[in-house]
Amino acid sequence: MGLSLFEGFAKSLAMTVLSEIGDNTFFAAAILAMRHPRGQVLAGCLVSLIITTVLSAALGFAAPNLIAREWTHHTATILFFVFGIWSLWEGITEDGDDDELAEAEAKLEGDSKGKNKIKVDPEDKDDLKKTKRPFLTRYFSPIFIKAFSITFFGEWGDRSQIATVGLAADENPFGVVFGGILGQAICTILAVLGGKRLASHISEKIVTLAGGLLFLAFGVHSFLS
Repeated sequence: MGLSLFEGFAKSLAMTVLSEIGDNTFFAAAILAMRHPRGQVLAGCLVSLIITTVLSAALGFAAPNLIAREWTHHTATILFFVFGIWSLWEGITEDGDDDELAEAEAKLEGDSKGKNKIKVDPEDKDDLKKTKRPFLTRYFSPIFIKAFSITFFGEWGDRSQIATVGLAADENPFGVVFGGILGQAICTILAVLGGKRLASHISEKIVTLAGGLLFLAFGVHSFLS
């Protein structure tokens, strides 16, 4: 099994970039950056993605210590093939390139409407702020918390997150973490600086198909190693 640092780094970087460009959280970051200060959105998304990547890699690293490495290797191989076929199927069957964008916009609009429904009497507003102010907002801005939470829960259980677990179980976990963080940083910066404009020039179908082929290549390499 290839446990070199560079191999894990390269695989994780390529997988992350192709999985995250045009993803739900990519468009969520782009939309948030259009409505709020970019620095706070970027910070919230990056911190969330770094935590998710580290947790995923740690889970993958711990798996061989709980289960025989042979079984974790076979499981990772199967996951790569499953995600490869899944991505190719999505790329072939999906017609539009705006599904992820529409879904992200609908989710953010729903959150905004839900907040707007809460009305407070003006005379009680100051007292309410003092007594019921969330603990986290005392130390972090609401925009940071919103970007963090949307990204974290959007990524947890996502295909790329599960693939990171499988990759860390089969490759050098430090390389997987470094490659994943760099890939996430590249995608998030692109999203914040101009995700919607970038999406108009890149076909989501092509990115999805390329990601599927990459997963299959990882599967073949894992199977032969």
